Amino acid sequence: MEDTSIKELVDSYINLTFSIEKNSVQLIKGQIRNDLTNDQHYILRYINQKEECTSSELAEVFHVKKSAITAIIERLWKKGFIQRTRDEQDRRVVYLTLTDDGKDLFQETELRIYQLVGSLINQFDQDEIEVFMKTYEKLNRIILATKEEMLGE
Repeated sequence: MEDTSIKELVDSYINLTFSIEKNSVQLIKGQIRNDLTNDQHYILRYINQKEECTSSELAEVFHVKKSAITAIIERLWKKGFIQRTRDEQDRRVVYLTLTDDGKDLFQETELRIYQLVGSLINQFDQDEIEVFMKTYEKLNRIILATKEEMLGE
């Protein structure tokens, strides 16, 4: 492949990624209550899927410092969306779970997000969706493998 075509592909990829990321985040934010940030929603989503986790686990999964997770957890706790429970054997370990209000908020938000994403997906036929998902998953695997190589993990 010629250098100019590689440059054009890279430029196109970067421009598309930027546009899709910024605009999709904005669309998703429009489906989340005003008193909740996207990061807080993703934390609620993770806790909902796992049912119970720790702040350390969240920091590792979201690739952020524990102090950033602690700040988000504190805000969610003050809003009454999560509860903290200390481990009986090791009092240093604190488990995070959703409260009933947190579960209700999450379900309400997820429904709106599913409706939004569904309206976007419905603009593609089944073959396009399958090819896109396979390609997107492959891109993710390549990025993760490259990241591991670069970080020496």
